[in-house]
Amino acid sequence: MLEGFRTAARQAGHDRALRGLLIDCKRLLSERGEANSVAIARDLVARFYALADDQQATFFERLSRDFGPDPKAVLESAQAYAKEPNARNLIRLTHLAEPPRQELLRRINRLPGGTSSIVAMRRALLARVARQPELQALEADFLHLLSSWFNPGFLQLQRVDWNSPAQLLEQIIHHEAVHEIDGWDDLRRRLQPDRRCFAFFHPQLPSEPLIFVEVALLPQMPASIAPLIDKASRPLPPDQFKVAAFYSISNCQPGLKGVSLGNFLIKRVAEELKRELPQLRVFCTLSPIPGFARWVRAGAHCEGLPKARAERLAQAHATVLEACGGDFDRWSSATALRALPEETMQALTRLAAFYLGVHATSAGGDPVARFHLDNGARLERLNPLADLSAKGVKQSFAMMVNYLYDLQKVETHHEKFTHGEVAQSRALAALL
Repeated sequence: MLEGFRTAARQAGHDRALRGLLIDCKRLLSERGEANSVAIARDLVARFYALADDQQATFFERLSRDFGPDPKAVLESAQAYAKEPNARNLIRLTHLAEPPRQELLRRINRLPGGTSSIVAMRRALLARVARQPELQALEADFLHLLSSWFNPGFLQLQRVDWNSPAQLLEQIIHHEAVHEIDGWDDLRRRLQPDRRCFAFFHPQLPSEPLIFVEVALLPQMPASIAPLIDKASRPLPPDQFKVAAFYSISNCQPGLKGVSLGNFLIKRVAEELKRELPQLRVFCTLSPIPGFARWVRAGAHCEGLPKARAERLAQAHATVLEACGGDFDRWSSATALRALPEETMQALTRLAAFYLGVHATSAGGDPVARFHLDNGARLERLNPLADLSAKGVKQSFAMMVNYLYDLQKVETHHEKFTHGEVAQSRALAALL
C-alpha cells in the first residue's frame, strides 16, 4: 500500500511539472515585455530538461495539439483571400496559418543558450516522430525554423588543427562517425600538414562544431582507406599535393538532422583549398557504401530497367550468390573477401555500379550516394577491397567509391540527379 501511495505521489508530481511547463508556454506567448519573456523562457527550458522521458512525449503531444493554428480562422481567411486575393488578405492568411508554437520557439531562441536548447528539444522529438506520426507537423515547424537559423550564410568555416582548443579536438574524436579516431596519436596524424580538417560553426554555438570534414592531400585519387587513416604513416611533402580527397564527413548535432549543411561545407572547403593550394587539380571523395551489402542480400533489385540491363544485373547477382553458396555470411571477414576469384569480384563490382548508378535515384537509395550525387558530384570509380575493417566488410563487402567534384560542373550534375539521372564516368556506365 505504501508503495502505491509513493507511485501516486510521483505521478502527481509529474503531472504538476507538465502543467507548469504548459502554463509557462502560454505565459511566454502572451508576454509583451522582453525582460519578463527571458525569465519565463529560462524557467520553461529548465522545466523541459527536468521532465522524464514519458513526460516529454506528452509535452510534445500537447505542443502539437494545443499550439497549432485555428482551423476555422484559417478556413475563413483562406476563403476571403480566394475571393479577394489582395495583399491584406494574404498577410492575414499567412499570419493565421502559422502555428503559435513557431512563435513560442522564436521566443525561446531569444534566451542566451536558447538555440542550443531548441536543437536539444528537436533531438528528443526526432526520437519519437517515427512512432508518433501525429507529431510530424510539430517536427516540420522545428525543421523550418532551424533551417532558417542555420542558413549557410550565418555559418562560419574554421580550420581545425593541432593548436585548436582541447575541447574542440575532443569533440572531433567523439563525433567522428565514418572512420573511428583511435585516440590522440591518431588525431594528431589526421591533422598533419598533408591533412586538413574543417568545421562549420554557428555564432550561437561558438564552441560546438555542427559538422566537420577530413581531407587528405595526395598525389593521386585514393583507392583504399587504410593508407589515409594509418596513424604511423609519414606526411607527404607539399610538392606531391595534386588531389584533395574528402574521406570523412561527420554531423555533430543530431538535432539538426535534415538541415542542409554538408553540401555547403564541401563546396566551401574545396574553394578554401583551391585558394591555399592552387596546384590542386582534383577534388574527390573516398566514400563508404553503407547500404550495399544489405541491398545485395535482399536480391539486388532495380525498378524499370531495360531488358538487357536487367539481365546483366540478374546474372551478376547469380554469380555472387553461387560464389557464396547462397550464404553471404561466408563473406563476413576480410580474409574471405580477399580470397574471392576475379570473376566474383567483377560481378560484385557490377552490382555496386547498378546500386550507385541506378538504385541511388530511388527514395530508398544509399544515403551517402544520394548526398554526394545531389550535391553535384560525379560517380567516378569503384574500389574493391578498399575498406577491410569489420564495418566496411559488413556494410559493403569492403567496396568503396570515389565521387569526383568538378567545381565547374556541380550545378549541371545536380540538375541531372534531380531528374533521376546519375552523372558517372564512362568506365562505370559501361558496367550497366
